[in-house]
Amino acid sequence: MTQSDKMLSRKEAGVGIVTFNNPERHNAVSLEMWEATKRILDDFAADNDIRVVVLTGAGGKAFVSGADISKFDSERASLEAARAYGVKSEAAYGSIYEFPKPTIAMIRGYCIGGGLGLATCCDLRIASDNSRFAVPAAKLGLGYGYVGLKRLVDVVGPAFAKEIFYTARQFDANEALAMGLVNRVVPSAELETYVKSVTDMICANAPLTIQAVKYTVGEILKDESRRNIARTVEMVEKCFISRDYNEGRAAFMEKRKPVFTGT
Repeated sequence: MTQSDKMLSRKEAGVGIVTFNNPERHNAVSLEMWEATKRILDDFAADNDIRVVVLTGAGGKAFVSGADISKFDSERASLEAARAYGVKSEAAYGSIYEFPKPTIAMIRGYCIGGGLGLATCCDLRIASDNSRFAVPAAKLGLGYGYVGLKRLVDVVGPAFAKEIFYTARQFDANEALAMGLVNRVVPSAELETYVKSVTDMICANAPLTIQAVKYTVGEILKDESRRNIARTVEMVEKCFISRDYNEGRAAFMEKRKPVFTGT
């Protein structure tokens, strides 16, 4: 396990785990925590043994409750400071959204504001049945940028995105599921076990296939003029010339589980 102030990270059997560790403030995130998040994700991206990353919050009461408002005077008091904060926080969001391997937000309790933005950067969102979701920007007078809003629209569509922002109210886990904001809702006591079952399945599958799918879905979500179709073709072809493709076919014929190496 490595620790960086209020951010924790560890690696377990192919899974990188990132924990927002500020439970006394419902895991509200400071600028320092955003910077540490990017460093952790960069390390996980460079580690070939990591197949999937799980992001979660400490304390059992919150995933992430957004920006640490107690630090607004020191970190976001002026337009210039707000812009600087935005650059660094978006670097953290981007490191998650563009992460080349699967990412899962394991959500228990409050997922508010920047926490919801963080969750929408992940590939999958699995929530406990006592989770609560909201973006209270309209109650604080905050502006919300294009990139973060587009990510939410990509997940829930424009109508639900508008409802989330216009009302600024809290939605329960079942409402979030109906919106498509989360993939699954499970009892709180079963959350870790369920997420582990998902990470086990991902880790057992062919990394090159999964990475190609993740990249291609990302390209589909871009404007057509910005899509790198040639790269998607390269990644598919890389699968077909890989050792893992041979292993997958052999395992199928031999009626055994394949052992994939990502090569």
